[in-house]
Amino acid sequence: MIDRKNLGLLILILIVSGVVAFLNPRFLSPVNLSNTANLIGLFGIFAIAQAFVIISGGIELSSGSVIALLGVIFVDLVGNGVLSPLAAVILVLAIGAVIGTLHGILVARVGLQPFVVTLCGLLIYRGIARYYTEDATAGFAFGASFPGLEWLTTGRVLGVPNSLTTMVILAVVTGILLHRSVYGRTLLATGRNPQAARYSGINTTAVLITAYLLCAVLTAIAAIYLAMYTRSISPSSHGNFYELYAIAAAVLGGCSLRGGEGSILGVVLGTVLLQVLQNLVNLLGIPSSLNFAVMGSVIILGVLADNWFARRKDRAISRS
Repeated sequence: MIDRKNLGLLILILIVSGVVAFLNPRFLSPVNLSNTANLIGLFGIFAIAQAFVIISGGIELSSGSVIALLGVIFVDLVGNGVLSPLAAVILVLAIGAVIGTLHGILVARVGLQPFVVTLCGLLIYRGIARYYTEDATAGFAFGASFPGLEWLTTGRVLGVPNSLTTMVILAVVTGILLHRSVYGRTLLATGRNPQAARYSGINTTAVLITAYLLCAVLTAIAAIYLAMYTRSISPSSHGNFYELYAIAAAVLGGCSLRGGEGSILGVVLGTVLLQVLQNLVNLLGIPSSLNFAVMGSVIILGVLADNWFARRKDRAISRS
């Protein structure tokens, strides 16, 4: 069921889309809609990943660097025939799980701040990615073909990109996990008030570690899709600032940076709005250098809206 926040976001998407289509009819062309849908799928996967950490009361700043590291590893393993595509996918997901578990342990068990842990991860994983390739671009050999893998990651069914289909499937699964399972309720409770959650018998350490684990595994899936989408990866720039896209989509979608609040549907809608705004920048000839200005404005507006809703809720509670 769509709540007021998500309904408002959906209406905003329709308004912005209508304005863009009016200003430039190319927005509604099949090619543009297909490319936009593909990008929504690619970015939506790691935006959903970021949501789990934000809802837990933390933040994940190393997503872009993880995407770069896992991307170059995946391309190297598959492109050079070291492993079969299936084995490479399993290994990359396993590495992602290890990274997420490590982050979770450092935050939940050691007691380090999520900002510090993931900021250090941002630097470490980017450095390892550059060392792994000797700072060279990693890519598939000319003419290299992996039909099954390519269809799964970059193919289309009835014109719908498989990346979007995958994102929708993951959104449904994670939505059920967050909103219809015991774990989801404990995650929301932990993010809202960790001390109260502990006193009520919730194993907050396990909850937080699982949140970072889920985030990293979903990010690993995004890394595979992005590697197949780009076909070549420059470790110094691939995935740069992607964590900001994820944070912006999550915040736009109603995930509170204070923790304990958010929805998967909201994150998906936030991703859609961001991509529509990016499309607006491209179609209207606005300098691409303003992309980050648009993103920063979106984040601050999302935070202001979150504060407004929080104050309104507090006033409603105080009156009752």
